[in-house]
Amino acid sequence: MTELSGKVALITGAGQGIGQGVALAMASAGAAVAVAGRTLSKVEDTAQQIAAKGGKALALSCDVKLADNLAAAVEQTVAALGGLDILVNNAQEVPLGKLDEVSDAAFLAGFESGPLASFRLMKLARPHMAARGGGTVFNFASSAGIRWDMTGYGAYGAVKQATRVLTRAAAAEWGREGIRVLTIAPHAESTGLKWWIENNPDEAKAFFKTIPLGRIGSLEQDIGRALVALCGADLAYLTGATIPLDGGQANFD
Repeated sequence: MTELSGKVALITGAGQGIGQGVALAMASAGAAVAVAGRTLSKVEDTAQQIAAKGGKALALSCDVKLADNLAAAVEQTVAALGGLDILVNNAQEVPLGKLDEVSDAAFLAGFESGPLASFRLMKLARPHMAARGGGTVFNFASSAGIRWDMTGYGAYGAVKQATRVLTRAAAAEWGREGIRVLTIAPHAESTGLKWWIENNPDEAKAFFKTIPLGRIGSLEQDIGRALVALCGADLAYLTGATIPLDGGQANFD
């Protein structure tokens, strides 16, 4: 598959879960991929998996809560791979719990790793994308932000809803430069979801019953390949939207 041949992607949180699945899918589609994460050994493993399949990958140590790490990740990606066409803002620390249980530190970490990191990286990526005639940015949200009963999800939902607003603003402001910005709301076989299932077995059982397709998405095929398709020319008129890759479970209308 060569849908992304000649393209360069930077993916945060690429050492496991959805970030790794997206990286593998984009590399398989021909993109050169910079895989960034806090634990260098994890993203090195992702890069090795890509190289073993004949792809090109660059492993980067990056804490998305640190502005200098983000700037370095973009600079190193452009220097090593020749530019930047696709940005995937996947990394996120999750502040779960009832409001009285979530500390200020956890709440701030959620915003620093989520909307603030996405805000910073989008601005860093913009000039490089514009120089190449445009690009595609993916931010990540969650159906947690639109639950009817927000008990236990208020802090997390606030983080993810803020990210959706930033997507809309960037899409509106940078569209004339050929830069498209989309929010993805996935359900996938991620480390975070597995932890949630193990710690909330009764809620998880009820939750799965609300997914019309009856299953959780696979990291590479259901999520990664969908992002590959969204980068393509056939969907070049789509921007500013929240796209639920969740088997039909959530209603973002």
